Amino acid sequence: MRTWDGLPIADEEPHGASVAVRRIRGETPEFLVLHRNVNGPDYEGDWAWTSPAGARQPGEPVYRAVLRELTEETGITAADVWAVDLSGRWAVFAADVADDAVVDLIDPEHDRYEWLEAPAARARILPSYVAETQVDRVVAIPRVSLGFRPMSRADLPDVVRWTTAPHVARWWDQESTDLGAAERHYGPAIDGSNPTRMWVLEVNGRSVGFVQDYLIGDHPECALLTARPDAVGFDYAIGDPAWIARGVGTRMLWTFLRDVVRPHYPHAKQFFASPDHRNAASLRVLDKLGFARGTWFDEPQRNGRVDTLVGCCLDVPRVFG
Repeated sequence: MRTWDGLPIADEEPHGASVAVRRIRGETPEFLVLHRNVNGPDYEGDWAWTSPAGARQPGEPVYRAVLRELTEETGITAADVWAVDLSGRWAVFAADVADDAVVDLIDPEHDRYEWLEAPAARARILPSYVAETQVDRVVAIPRVSLGFRPMSRADLPDVVRWTTAPHVARWWDQESTDLGAAERHYGPAIDGSNPTRMWVLEVNGRSVGFVQDYLIGDHPECALLTARPDAVGFDYAIGDPAWIARGVGTRMLWTFLRDVVRPHYPHAKQFFASPDHRNAASLRVLDKLGFARGTWFDEPQRNGRVDTLVGCCLDVPRVFG
């Protein structure tokens, strides 16, 4: 496979990536669309207008490919580019930029650009299934500021509230039903005597959930179950139900893995998570982040039940480089 100008394309999926670049004027999101000049400046048919997009070169990491395309086609280098869906033949990313972001059409592939509100962008981008991917899947995702800070004991009341909330308790081992139990379970990690690192997720400055990361080999029982002692494991819970099913979970985990986990474990080749096999929402989030589903295994819980989990693994060099 080759691009329109003859460059080779990666054989394995995703073959390329697009990035929906969004700015917000007042309360209204606008999307950046570029006009391709390959068929002439008057051509308005299929593929004439798209978000910044391009093919992935053989061996090129997925994230590096989308950053390269964004820079080559728009000159934008300071945007926070985050994953929307990496599970298909073509990866989808998004980026929120400042209202006054400067666009520079460095690559001669495009001759002009426009900022359009979602309905106009949807009508301009053809074929329609491309508009659905580049506009519809992003417009509903709220623009948020994400942050991660080390968990402290002052957060334990929130942890109890989050892990006992019905939408979390269904999937979470009941180790923190009260403050005493939360102290016994999370206190050693907060103190640093347990190698698991605990983080509180903040959305727009408010604490809404928590995540944890650890080298699986530091936990022998986990290493035996997963057979991946060199992988970095992580677990996550959005405790505030106001942020469930809004697209924030995917962006949250992408940012956490990219900005918190990867720098701490620079040589890790795999990131690993293992949701319950019935937790379709969590499994779908991992799919969208580029994780591959693998072995199912049973894990005994503290309350006596045995959960069947799905091991999901991210090939770090393939995605991040």
